[in-house]
Amino acid sequence: MKLHFSRKQLIIPYALFMVMFVALPLLFIVFYAFTNRTTGAFSFDNFIRFFTSSTSMSNLLISIGIAALTTLFCLLLAYPIAFILARSNMKKKHVLLMLFVLPMWINFVLRINALREFLGLTGMLGQANFFNTILGMVYDFFPFMVLPLYTTLIKMDKSLIEAATDLGAGPVTTFFKVTLPLSMPGIMSGVTMVFLPSMTNYVITDSLGLGQITIIGKLIEECFGTRNDWNLGSAISLVLLLIVFVTMLATGGFKEEENGSRGAGIW
Repeated sequence: MKLHFSRKQLIIPYALFMVMFVALPLLFIVFYAFTNRTTGAFSFDNFIRFFTSSTSMSNLLISIGIAALTTLFCLLLAYPIAFILARSNMKKKHVLLMLFVLPMWINFVLRINALREFLGLTGMLGQANFFNTILGMVYDFFPFMVLPLYTTLIKMDKSLIEAATDLGAGPVTTFFKVTLPLSMPGIMSGVTMVFLPSMTNYVITDSLGLGQITIIGKLIEECFGTRNDWNLGSAISLVLLLIVFVTMLATGGFKEEENGSRGAGIW
């Protein structure tokens, strides 16, 4: 006996999932964000409290700074590696790529604790909290930059590079005129995958920065936890959601794949 399901029936599980785990939580956040904590009336007080607080603004700027530095270092480290692996003729290059991605298979907390122990043995723990935080962020999000870059570079049309060489372009000119523009989808995908999570990963700042650095994710956790101020936490969450939306819009995260950029949006 064969079971036949229509397309509408197959959509039902996905629709239920979206409603339960996306729409409803978002509605609760919106409700608390625009509700006064004491009176329960509609209000913008939570956003006013956030944007008029020098501490909150400082935490937001620190979060953006840490995310920007993490993204920059990940890109500077990942691009040469992805470029070399994609252009090489090594038979085992997929194995080498797996070695860079291997940390993703290990529990996140175990990896950060291992790095914390290493920093403790070297005497750096507690001495350079900002540097330790950036180091932990790069260590954690580095694979998310390597994979989209490698996927884009490996599928790049090599005939374009050969044509540029035939026309007299040197290696440097070829890279900046051909390779780099064609790899932009992978760069944008990697930037999105690194910049956004590093703004909220307060576990690394607590563990490697010894709680001396407060980012926006930690502030949200405190509002929903120790402060028991769900209204302010929801307002900050909406601000963060807006930042995510603007970042996705700026990096082309909502655009459909174009010819020659296949594989860039593997996430």
